[in-house]
Amino acid sequence: MSPAEAQEVKTLLLHNDPTYRDLAERHHQLDDRLHQFTQRYYLTDSEQVEEVTLKKMKLALKDQMERRAREYAQAHGGSS
Repeated sequence: MSPAEAQEVKTLLLHNDPTYRDLAERHHQLDDRLHQFTQRYYLTDSEQVEEVTLKKMKLALKDQMERRAREYAQAHGGSS
């Protein structure tokens, strides 16, 4: 699947798939929280742990979104 096709599938899922939309929203929320950490000069130990945890959670959500998009494309005649 080309990058353009992949983006088209993701856009379609954002508009039509509540589960995908929920994953994307949670991913965005984690990204916002991580951005708050980048604005600081110093992170406490607990904030450093939270940052690492949030990055792992965000990556897991992205993996779920990619898997869902790939499955959709395969089920609807796309290639991967």
